Amino acid sequence: MSVSLRLSRGGSKKRPYYKIVIANSRAPRDGKFLEQVGTYNPLLAKDDENRVRLIEDRVRYWIGVGAQPTDRVARLLDKAGIKERAATVNPSKGEPGKKAKDRAEEKAEKAREAEEAAAAAAAAPVVEEVAEEAAPEAPAAEEAAAEAPTAEAAAEEAPAAEATEEQAEG
Repeated sequence: MSVSLRLSRGGSKKRPYYKIVIANSRAPRDGKFLEQVGTYNPLLAKDDENRVRLIEDRVRYWIGVGAQPTDRVARLLDKAGIKERAATVNPSKGEPGKKAKDRAEEKAEKAREAEEAAAAAAAAPVVEEVAEEAAPEAPAAEEAAAEAPTAEAAAEEAPAAEATEEQAEG
């Protein structure tokens, strides 16, 4: 029978609370255990003394007789100064996963293709675009010129109307 030092979850939904227990490694997580040797409340502040409470002499006893702590419990024991835990080195910790890399490559490839298409479109049909742009502007200018006299005529009519109204009042 192998014995482990692990967390047993309690508390309600979204409000976890853990017991640090000595249990048979084959027993269910929240099932039967041999002894409770502490508690862990992750909802408390990291500097709170009640966040992790341990019965140190019992923990040392069980480690002495061969109980293996889980990674999380080993971290807690290391912070408490009971058992040192070797720092693990994960050189690829900050790297994105394989699928994320694939998505980034596809995105970069699409951007590159869009740039090439834009460069090709900007290089070849420059003469056609200039001709097309000039042609629509000419009718627009003619329409603006056609509208301008009517606006001027309306402006000329308005003072004349005001003058007749002043004469009628006076």
